[in-house]
Amino acid sequence: MTETFLILAFLSIAWGIISTIAVVSFLQKKGRKINFLFINVLIFKYINDYHKITVEETDKAGFWYYSFIISMNCALVFAILGMILSKI
Repeated sequence: MTETFLILAFLSIAWGIISTIAVVSFLQKKGRKINFLFINVLIFKYINDYHKITVEETDKAGFWYYSFIISMNCALVFAILGMILSKI
């Protein structure tokens, strides 16, 4: 059971990475400069920029914004559940 939650956490992280790649690609197409050296530190800024741009264009946040937020929250929840169950 513990392994199941940890596998789900890793899958959620993988989906978050895919979302990050999509957001960075979108921002590059819009002419934003991306600092790949510090992308782990700046990803939340890039996600916020993506959100602002898509809301300005379509009055809704883009798919990849919600995809990133949900995948990272799922990864956190699954990892915590996996750690709690491993202690039992």
